[in-house]
Amino acid sequence: MVPFIDLTRQIKTIQKELDGAIADVFRRGRFILSDSVKEFEEEFASYCGSRYAVSVSSGTEALRLSIIAAGVGSGEEVITMPNTAVPTIAAIEAAGARPILVDIDPNTFTMDTTKIEEAITKKTKAIIPVHLYGQPADMDPILKIGKKYNLAVIEDAAQAHGAKYKGKAAGSIGMLGCFSFYPTKNLGAYGDAGMIVTDSSSLNIKLRLLRNYGETKRYYHKIKGFNSRMDELQAAILRVKLKKLNIWNDARRRLAHYYSLKIDAPEVITPTESEDAYHVYHLYVIKTKKRGKLQEFLDGKGIHTLIHYPLPVHRQEAYKDLGYKIGSLPVAESISKEILSLPLFPELRIKEIDTVIKAINEFFESSN
Repeated sequence: MVPFIDLTRQIKTIQKELDGAIADVFRRGRFILSDSVKEFEEEFASYCGSRYAVSVSSGTEALRLSIIAAGVGSGEEVITMPNTAVPTIAAIEAAGARPILVDIDPNTFTMDTTKIEEAITKKTKAIIPVHLYGQPADMDPILKIGKKYNLAVIEDAAQAHGAKYKGKAAGSIGMLGCFSFYPTKNLGAYGDAGMIVTDSSSLNIKLRLLRNYGETKRYYHKIKGFNSRMDELQAAILRVKLKKLNIWNDARRRLAHYYSLKIDAPEVITPTESEDAYHVYHLYVIKTKKRGKLQEFLDGKGIHTLIHYPLPVHRQEAYKDLGYKIGSLPVAESISKEILSLPLFPELRIKEIDTVIKAINEFFESSN
């Protein structure tokens, strides 16, 4: 059997450090917005090359609070893409805004920057590029459009911890950068957690108020806020894991490149890595017109695969009210029928990857 991901392998390599970090939290006896959170915020801001980092309870909350902090009001519009995970869209709507979707680049699967300007209206207030699968979107034209139309650029970096665009860390390029620490991410907590990075002192202050009921000090509330706090235990765990992130990302890249080198079936299109990007392969996603039969074949050999994502957001039943018709975003719709995510995590063994590659090549040899 080849698992899609096995978190227990990673835990074993850092068990002693994790035990010590968790014990420290219990020894201190403070579990909300205390030392571990403060220290992790400082360390993550430094890692991203940003002035500030504000910890929150999830990646979805990072996006929601960022949209609110950027001044996007009820009924105003935020441009993003349809092949993202639903939480991107859920966060926009939870902030009171309306998602506007533009199609994607057929090679990188990130936002097609040539489609953005035609989607801008008088109600548009922000753009959320998604650094999908660990590859940064093409940020220069997005920033240029943002500046031209006075739009906030909020990066969805939930899958891109440690990724870079032209040498600059994903999340640190726009006005705000949003991260998820869901357990399966490149940098994952053992529960939900998220982070927002920014260089703006005013946004830093506003986000800290928003995440904690608008408190300036205990029981004094300057603005209306929320309970969106990261807890101390997750911060302590993430501090341990942040020290290993570059090593783990390097392992992901080596394994991804190995896949791409060894898969020789012409019917399989392996991931494209942009010249401007340092891709950290949160997911290794191939494309093939025989996706369904290949997935069934691999499953029969004990190889676990997933699809990220089987339906673009505008084709989901819950989001029919966005008003997009079938065929309105053709690239995203076409790709969703062909993509397949193969097993990839830092502790995946070469012999396991060889098993996957052998099975893929065998499938296409026998199907021709």
